Amino acid sequence: MTKRSRVEIYSDGACSPNPGLGGWGAVLLAPDYGNYRREVSGSEAETTNNRMELMGAIGGLRELKRPCAVRITTDSQYLCKAFTAGWIQSWQRNGWRTAAKKPVKNADLWKDLIQLVEQHDVEWAWVKGHSNHPENDAADMLAVAARERLRDKRQHREKNLNTDPTTVK
Repeated sequence: MTKRSRVEIYSDGACSPNPGLGGWGAVLLAPDYGNYRREVSGSEAETTNNRMELMGAIGGLRELKRPCAVRITTDSQYLCKAFTAGWIQSWQRNGWRTAAKKPVKNADLWKDLIQLVEQHDVEWAWVKGHSNHPENDAADMLAVAARERLRDKRQHREKNLNTDPTTVK
């Protein structure tokens, strides 16, 4: 059996307002490869904070090119407990319904995340948000910056539409 490379992923999501413009970020550290560090982020126009939390983990895992031993640290209890408290297994057993028989929110992203998790040996960890944890704070800054870039791009586009003489009636 080949030893899997260790990777630490710190993920976070941000949305303002919620629902509204969102961003996600992930910091990947590979201690088996010296001081290797990679930061990734993305954004969506119409989303929720929980979806962005999921996308942070998904975005980080998508960066891995082969099976690894991964520790994902998040400040989202929603994300962490889904795996550590057995919610995922219950939702799957119940046909993607909650204990209250309602459809599981974000089932599309949960299914994507499950497929990615199954490729690796994943351990989940929770850290309190905004508690001066350097990597969690970095993931948060990536998520907020991605959201703000989208907001700026949208405002720039709207400004150009409002000042473009070809759009005046």
